[in-house]
Amino acid sequence: MTRANSEKIFSKAQKLIPGGVNSPVRAFRSVGGSPLFIARGEGSRIFDVDGNQYIDYVGSWGPLLLGHRHPAIIEALRETLETGTSFGAPTTREVEMAEAISSAVPSIEMVRLVNSGTEATMSALRVARGFTGRDLIVKFEGCYHGHVDSLLVKAGSGVATLGLPDSPGVPKSFSDTTLALPFNSTDALEQAFRQRGDQIAAVIVEPVVGNMGCVPPAPGFLQMLRDITARHGSLLILDEVMTGFRVAFGGAQQLYGIRPDLTTLGKVIGGGLPIGAYGGRADIMNRVAPAGPIYQAGTLSGNPLAVAAGLAMLLYLKSHPQIYAQLEARSAALCAAAPRGTTVNRVGSMFTIFFTDQPVTDWESAKKSDTARFADFHRTMLDAGIYLPPSQFEAAFVSAAHSEEDIRTTARCFQGFSAS
Repeated sequence: MTRANSEKIFSKAQKLIPGGVNSPVRAFRSVGGSPLFIARGEGSRIFDVDGNQYIDYVGSWGPLLLGHRHPAIIEALRETLETGTSFGAPTTREVEMAEAISSAVPSIEMVRLVNSGTEATMSALRVARGFTGRDLIVKFEGCYHGHVDSLLVKAGSGVATLGLPDSPGVPKSFSDTTLALPFNSTDALEQAFRQRGDQIAAVIVEPVVGNMGCVPPAPGFLQMLRDITARHGSLLILDEVMTGFRVAFGGAQQLYGIRPDLTTLGKVIGGGLPIGAYGGRADIMNRVAPAGPIYQAGTLSGNPLAVAAGLAMLLYLKSHPQIYAQLEARSAALCAAAPRGTTVNRVGSMFTIFFTDQPVTDWESAKKSDTARFADFHRTMLDAGIYLPPSQFEAAFVSAAHSEEDIRTTARCFQGFSAS
């Protein structure tokens, strides 16, 4: 399988773009080789500039729940292009989008659209601090909430993949406002609140972690977060940028029966276009300008193309609820074929194959994975036409476009690696 064109383009890119890529994990640093440059996608497959095709389990890192170029989304974009791409003024569809989100996620009584998941979490933290009058934020080791200065403390995602310490360029005074605790540790959480509970504005958490690989919450952990924040007058922020509309129509909060104060969204709600959102209790959100004094703005927020694609996605999911049962069944079948000697974590259509034979419940256990063995696995799958995230510490995704034959083909490749 030749990748000469990808290699040639990557060589040029490295002279023009830091590391040759516009987001670090794309560079394939932890798995070796050069990244693929993608020419197009269709359904469950992507095609690179050398003409090779792959069954895609990255799905643009989660947004493509319906696969590439789903007809409903493409048609919504075509219609919108007939009227304009950006106005910097309100449109009807923004209101429809807000209604669709709040209808699906009851904890979101009011919502503000932004342009990315990072912008959503950054804004939610500002709102939490402004609402409570407190400065401290609790996050969890291995959870990634975007490249917000104060949250690049023991972060997951590309920070974990590249083995970077807390990022240079973040003033110590920013990181001093963040307490990083072990994920799934109720003892650490109780101790933090005993010592500094009256200073904690909010706890932010990925309810199902996707950025140190897929790591689900321990039984009762999310409820404990809900209880302890309520007791101390702090806010609970669920970062559902990855899990929102992915693990269930109403997100992880529907799956686990948790009602947060604020929620951040992204990925799936854009249908493959850049978007983010944050929302929650009306009394909190009414503190956001221009209704209140907490300022947040964005020139392209509520962009017509992103809103059209996202609204088409949400309306399609609402009218086809059987998709989630299909995703569950096919994801379970795929994960059952994982290579021997690995640990598989899965919630719905999110999964990670960890190259360790021990349970993975937090960052300490995730980082014990054999990353060299994972790199070998990734290269072997790529040569077999299977496109997986190029990092041990990223979740993979099944889409509604993956057929039973796609799953069987991938399962055979997984089992072939076990036998090698």
